[in-house]
Formats: sequence, C-alpha cells, structure tokens
Amino acid sequence: MINFNKNKQDGISILGVLVFGFILILVLSYFNISIKAVVDSPTGQENIGYVKGTSQNVWDKYLATPAHYLWQDVWVNIFWKGFISNMERIRDGKPTDFDNAAKSVQVQTTQ
Repeated sequence: MINFNKNKQDGISILGVLVFGFILILVLSYFNISIKAVVDSPTGQENIGYVKGTSQNVWDKYLATPAHYLWQDVWVNIFWKGFISNMERIRDGKPTDFDNAAKSVQVQTTQ
C-alpha cells in the first residue's frame, strides 16, 4: 500500500483553531452562557486584570530583551537591510549580492 501522507505534520492548523473556537461559542450558547456577562462581571474583570498584569510582567522580565535582540540584531540587520539593498540594486539595474557571489557558469554545446 502506498503511503500518501509522508510529509504530514502533526498539530492543529489555524483553520482548526477557528473551527474549534466557533464550536466552543456554539456550545456556550447552547448552555445559555453569555460570554459578555462573564467578561463584564467583577470576577471576570479581576481575572482579566490578573492575566494582563502577569503577562506584562513576564514580557518585561523575560521576553522583551530576547525579542528586541531578535528583531533588531537578527531580523533588521541581517535580513531586512540585505533585502532592501538588493531591491535597490535591482531597481537601479545593478547586480545583486547573489549575482556577485555566484560563480560564472559556462555552458558548452556539442553538436
């Protein structure tokens, strides 16, 4: 038997998350649970404030420095500046980094 799913990846897709969210809203509606009433309640507001404060604390203490490094030193300096430089060269009709780095290939035809 031929296995057609060699490259199948495990996990859930964004479409799966959207379908799951839609089904979850339908189930809550079936049981007459109002999401707005839960969010607007004092307990809901307190929980939202707690999650917001904790998330901000985690971002400030642990994630902001690595994210800034990845954005500024990796993405901008390595990828974005090179991309912009090559796009300007293409616009001006000059050879790109790829053109400059590639070895010249000579093709000989035999008759």
